[in-house]
Amino acid sequence: MAKIRILVSLTTNDNDYQIEQAQSAEQAANKLGVSAEIIYANNDAINQSTQILRAIQASPEDRPNAIVFEPVGGTALPQVARAAAAVDIGWAVLNREANYIEDLRKASTAGIFAISSDHVEIGRIQGRQFAALLPRGGTVLYIQGPSENSAAKERTLGMQETKPANIQVIALRAQWTEESSQRAVRSWLKLTTSQKAAVDLIGAQDDSMAMGARKAFEELPSEGDRERWLKLPFTGCDGLPKTGQVWVRSGLLAATVFVPPNTGQAIEMFVQAIQQKKRPPERVLTVPTSIPPLTALKPQRIT
Repeated sequence: MAKIRILVSLTTNDNDYQIEQAQSAEQAANKLGVSAEIIYANNDAINQSTQILRAIQASPEDRPNAIVFEPVGGTALPQVARAAAAVDIGWAVLNREANYIEDLRKASTAGIFAISSDHVEIGRIQGRQFAALLPRGGTVLYIQGPSENSAAKERTLGMQETKPANIQVIALRAQWTEESSQRAVRSWLKLTTSQKAAVDLIGAQDDSMAMGARKAFEELPSEGDRERWLKLPFTGCDGLPKTGQVWVRSGLLAATVFVPPNTGQAIEMFVQAIQQKKRPPERVLTVPTSIPPLTALKPQRIT
């Protein structure tokens, strides 16, 4: 039997979670003896679509057996998914709702499924962290992912569901990268409204954006302003061993949410499906956890 070949399409190579996703794919491929080619879309949905279509339209001997991808844009590339299914290429969508999967599974024998972090639960955990850190209430400067991104929407919904009514939210938008968050916070700080805002906590929908916010505050020319912002608790999501968890231990983050990478799990599901001729389940969710545990979070005193 020819070696199983899997194409892994990720959004960017400058986000700690995406880097961990790549490592997870490589580890699974090495363990299972399959080939995993990893490509990055540079946060460009058109580029991602073009890259994947090129692989699908290659000659049969050069096509991958399956494609694992984390969408950049607001859709999970339904037309590209149909093109893959039409030539019997497996298709796994990571961390995104894809309404077309049920229909595609009926029309194709290829393994087609979605595997996602439970983004609503990630948001719920973050809302509970806000409550634990600000038991008397306060205001959170909340840095979200892109507005069209379903993961960002679901994390916001979950957070709103569990945060107490006495915690107010000021929302900013960034692109899941440290640099984009730094730019967003830098622009916000120039607004007159920011100078009047009494913010008690910085919350970001991923750890890299939390660190980007810290960098923006570090740029402030006034030592007093820098100190005032940087002494606030910062929280993020992803909680990866080499980044978010280290930042929690060092005190740069007050808390994070561990989001298990899922590319490796998707590859394992494909290999099992191909070798055992068994269809994978339509949808699988990974389980996030609070770091540190919610009971270990120390309340932030508002002055």
